[in-house]
Amino acid sequence: MTEPKSEFVDLDGRPFFVRHWGNEDLPRLLLLHGFPEYGGAWAQLAPLLSQRFHCIAPDQRGFGQSWAPSEVSAYATSRLIGDMATLIGEGPVHVLGHDWGAAVAYGLAMFRPELVSDLIILNGVHPVPFQRALAAGGPQTDASQYIHYLRAEGAEDRLMADDFAKLTALFSANMDHAWSDAATAAAYKREWGREGRMRGMLNWYRASPLVVPKSGETATLPDLPLDRLHVHCRHLLIWGREDTALLPEATEGLEAFAKDLTRVEFPGADHWLHHQKPQAVADAILGWVD
Repeated sequence: MTEPKSEFVDLDGRPFFVRHWGNEDLPRLLLLHGFPEYGGAWAQLAPLLSQRFHCIAPDQRGFGQSWAPSEVSAYATSRLIGDMATLIGEGPVHVLGHDWGAAVAYGLAMFRPELVSDLIILNGVHPVPFQRALAAGGPQTDASQYIHYLRAEGAEDRLMADDFAKLTALFSANMDHAWSDAATAAAYKREWGREGRMRGMLNWYRASPLVVPKSGETATLPDLPLDRLHVHCRHLLIWGREDTALLPEATEGLEAFAKDLTRVEFPGADHWLHHQKPQAVADAILGWVD
């Protein structure tokens, strides 16, 4: 496995840990991980993309070795987007996001379009189709009930107890986790165990404005600035069909917000498709970009 170059960078006076793969003269590809991962989650995929891109994978705010403030307000979406806008500097760059990283990637594409040349999402959701699916009280609402657990006070202690037993169970619930061997699991636990990181990770959920009704209930949709939530660049959505956390209905109607959208689906893969099928994901990305 190709080892990345790693460094701490200063983003507005705060330390962020960043991994790099590939020649720095190549076009930049920003890789944004989700929960409960960190920049090292790209260790299988990034080397496969590094012949075409200079891959840049930060530990996002609250994760891994990066800055992890304790206040929930520090994890407002605008601040998370601001971190990555500062890291990009002068754009545009290619942006790839998974899970919560997709939320930041969409935010960059929508609110800082001058920084994004094209957008690639792996099992992640645009805020409007996702909020609509959550509010409907159907299967996606049921699948997202874990969000209440993660938002609750004291969730940090419960997830960290017994050598992260509950977080490990949540990470692998109803999905194929054969890709996580003993060394990989130990690396994740090392990152989860850094001081203040578990709270930082959970604060992404607590700060999110997403409305999640209880199972069997519906919710009134919040007012959304629909005219501002459009992706104007090329957009590739790669989807593992067996995902049990994000269901297909969470992307229904995405074309209304992304006119230049290409969808690619992988049977036999789920939410962790970048670990399960890194070569197939890399081939889809490279074929689409080129």
